[in-house]
Amino acid sequence: GSPRAACPQRAQYGPCSLRKMSVMEALELLDQLVDESDPDVDFPNSFHAFQTAEGIRRAHPDKDWFHLVGLLHDLGKVLVLFGEPQ
Repeated sequence: GSPRAACPQRAQYGPCSLRKMSVMEALELLDQLVDESDPDVDFPNSFHAFQTAEGIRRAHPDKDWFHLVGLLHDLGKVLVLFGEPQ
C-alpha cells in the first residue's frame, strides 16, 4: 500500500469530521495551548502567526501566497487539543 494509506492520522483527521472551524477560530484555539518548543513566551500563539505573516509581507510584499503560509504555518498544533502529542 501507499505510505499515505498507512497513516492513521490521515484516516482520523483527513475527513475533517472532528470539528469544522474557520481559520480565525483555529488561530484562537492555538492560544489555549502552551507550545512545548517555546513554553516561556508571554504572548498568545496566534500573535506569533500574525507576526510571522506580517514579517513575510514586509520582506516579500509581492508574494501574497507566502503571507498566507506565514499565518497558517502553526495551525496543525491545534491537534494537541484533540489528543495528539506535540
